[in-house]
Amino acid sequence: MREINVSIIEQTVRDLCIEANKHLPEELEERIACCADCECGELPKSIMKSLQDNIEAAKELDIPICQDTGMAVVFAEIGQEIHLTGGSFEQAVNKGVSRGYTEGYLRCSVVEDPLRRVNTGDNTPAVIHTRIVNGDKIKITVAPKGFGSENMSTLRMFTPSATRETVIDYVVESVRKAGSNPCPPMVLGIGIGGTFEQCALLAKTALCRSVSEKNADEYYSSMEAEILERVNALDIGPQGFGGKTTALSVAIEARPTHIAGLPVAVNVGCHVTRHAAKII
Repeated sequence: MREINVSIIEQTVRDLCIEANKHLPEELEERIACCADCECGELPKSIMKSLQDNIEAAKELDIPICQDTGMAVVFAEIGQEIHLTGGSFEQAVNKGVSRGYTEGYLRCSVVEDPLRRVNTGDNTPAVIHTRIVNGDKIKITVAPKGFGSENMSTLRMFTPSATRETVIDYVVESVRKAGSNPCPPMVLGIGIGGTFEQCALLAKTALCRSVSEKNADEYYSSMEAEILERVNALDIGPQGFGGKTTALSVAIEARPTHIAGLPVAVNVGCHVTRHAAKII
């Protein structure tokens, strides 16, 4: 049994909050550069170039890529051979988020109550998802989620009569309705199956996949490709000014579901779909 003091969790979360907000995953940067080269029109090409300049400026100036530094979503895969010592895991995560946002000078955007709207002042509490896995390690992923894109996310409970094409149409229509609001080009995470809450979590999890990684099941990887093609044919384009690049990537996660239902969730990410991870 391996022992890990929760102070290590706190420090790891603190560092990941800052890292995720200042540096995009390398594969996403590469996808943005590739899509910039593919644009033909002067305006969309110029906008994509500006997005690249912004990413580089964040690195050089050591500042966040986007002013909306998001609500901290923390995924923790905890090995069952680990004994946590020194306090509460959840408290350690929230202390890490608090330190990351205050010490990293990141915007604090969380309100304590959804209706009374008083800011907590340190971006806590985080949204924490834990999963017990084999082994004696912990993998922590911090995925700050801005709400310009989060507000454009959708969920629908289809009946089992819905077809593959029905689901694709629904995703494309969700993007069409979102338009320029989520700061395109977007990254789309799609959850299919499970229950009401699981399909939403699947969609959120899908946003943490590398944009270079396809679904391992060819059936769903072909759906990802078709959705990406159809979404990019909408001509919403970079920042909504038209062009070939409405979405950078589409990731689908599917799970078993009930015979009477077919839940589908679309979690929209902007071009700054951030996440950083570390194994301890």
